[in-house]
Amino acid sequence: MKFFDYFKERAIFILINIAILVASSGLLRVLRVDTYAIFFIFILNLIGSLIFHVYDYFNKNVYYKNILEDLQLLDKKYLISEVINKPTFVDGKILYEIIKHTNKSMKDEISKVKRDTVEYREYIELWVHEIKTPIASCKLLLENNESEVTRSINEEVEKVEGYIEQALFYARSNNLEKDYIIRELNLRKCINSTIKRNANTLIKKKIKIELSNVDKIVYSDSKWIEFILHQIISNSIKYMDKKESIIRLYCEEKKENVVLYICDNGIGMSEKCIRKAFEKGYTGENGRLYSKSTGIGLYLCKKLCKKLGLWINLLSKEGEGTTVSIMFPINKMMKI
Repeated sequence: MKFFDYFKERAIFILINIAILVASSGLLRVLRVDTYAIFFIFILNLIGSLIFHVYDYFNKNVYYKNILEDLQLLDKKYLISEVINKPTFVDGKILYEIIKHTNKSMKDEISKVKRDTVEYREYIELWVHEIKTPIASCKLLLENNESEVTRSINEEVEKVEGYIEQALFYARSNNLEKDYIIRELNLRKCINSTIKRNANTLIKKKIKIELSNVDKIVYSDSKWIEFILHQIISNSIKYMDKKESIIRLYCEEKKENVVLYICDNGIGMSEKCIRKAFEKGYTGENGRLYSKSTGIGLYLCKKLCKKLGLWINLLSKEGEGTTVSIMFPINKMMKI
């Protein structure tokens, strides 16, 4: 609160007060009161009024300044009503009550949204669980009646299964802390599991897999890591255009980190697409030209890596390929 602004707001009151003092002085003059007495009364009233306004300014300024300082320190700004003190002046008390009531209303609304979100997530998880049964039955029927047509149908069913899994992981991504266990795991096992899952597509498209130095021990949740690797490898498969298509996975140790690189020699990406690759719903030029894309895969990878305490980056060059790197921090505490 600025001193000038405070007095500017009270300019009318101050002018009225001065006018009353002048009128009172004139009346006292008509009543033949001594001029010195009139001057003394005028100055005394003026000083009294000024002292009141100065005190009122500093009282309110300290209060509002403390509120602003507390607000800056809070991560969740809406909790300001929990830390502010009740003021001693009337307009501050009114503001205090307004903040308290609006905060309560907001908390009630947040609780409702949270309940709705939990119910929606539980429904998605239940739906995914239930849909797995007919999908498994379809795959079994297709395997028992193998032909060129059923093989094509099976590929599409596997795509549907992948999208369903993506929906499940997306629904769980906001509450990841309740659904993961950090433990020691071998990256090779996660990579092999992901390659096996994509084996049919890799064989059909004649994509070669090269593994180098991937027997590294890291600390994370294998289920979520396999999902992340699946999203990245699926993207690599999707945007292959070379006669000799290769996906290369290798690890490097950098200080107290293990970095996993997933490299392909696909169509690559422009600089503009690289900057937006991890944005939600961004499909880019490749997503529109080469394959139907949801723009959710890499967004989920980024979000899940952040939740797991990992670091993910993407480098690419048009016509040459793309490299995605995932950094796993390894510190002494984890090794104990």
